[in-house]
Amino acid sequence: MQIMIPQSQAFTLLGMSGVGKTTLALKLPRDRWFHYSGDYRIGTRYLGEAIQDDLYLAAMQQQALATLLKSDSIYIRSNISMENLAPLSAWIGTLGRKDQGGHDREEFARRQRLHEQAEIAALLDVGYFMDRASTVYGYDHFLVDAGGSLIEVVDLEDPANDPVLRHLSQRTQLVYIEAADEHVEHLIERTIAYPKPMFYRTGFLDAAIAEYSAETGLRVADDFPPLEFVKWVFPHLIRARRDRYDRLVAAGLARRVAADDIARVETEADFLDLVEQSK
Repeated sequence: MQIMIPQSQAFTLLGMSGVGKTTLALKLPRDRWFHYSGDYRIGTRYLGEAIQDDLYLAAMQQQALATLLKSDSIYIRSNISMENLAPLSAWIGTLGRKDQGGHDREEFARRQRLHEQAEIAALLDVGYFMDRASTVYGYDHFLVDAGGSLIEVVDLEDPANDPVLRHLSQRTQLVYIEAADEHVEHLIERTIAYPKPMFYRTGFLDAAIAEYSAETGLRVADDFPPLEFVKWVFPHLIRARRDRYDRLVAAGLARRVAADDIARVETEADFLDLVEQSK
């Protein structure tokens, strides 16, 4: 198959939540740039039915809604969008006590595995969407807005043979948007104030559970207070992810640009110049 959009005009944005990936995408000309959101693809194509089932299960707990649903008098659906990924976050959920809205360890691990599989599949769809963007819609530039957890699902021990990294680096240029230390601190403070669900690598999560158990005396993860665990684990997760992004750059697979510089981008030319300078 002929590659219609060249690698020089396709970019995969990497980085933590809040560094400006989606904001940048919205600044680029919509008639020339196809915006592919990995998280949106996950929440619609790969986990859409699972999210919908959760909504129906919750509604079925209320007799009035259950009766209306069974008679097809009403319907409930996710309103997920590129700017609002709350349905996906809600489906992932948090680890801990069920009476506080958490999932037990077995169910949480199941959802984490499904999310990992969905994220990998969504990222491997990039080439397919690049070709569609060109042949069907006539786009000549392509931007992948990758979720913050991309760095968790790739093999940094053997990056050259990792299917996701190989696919993305063959079709696009990987650009890591690095947050300044003060931005990281703000992100940590924001997450502590407003905890949200997220994805963890299995090894990282197992180690975090063991450490949190030792600190709190709560021997079983099912007994963790969900929001308190998220507040505790997030700074550890941020540090681990930054280290993994650094390894990706060191391996020569991604360019590094500062989040502050990305924030100053106003035009397509600004962005392309910034990437060129990062060589």
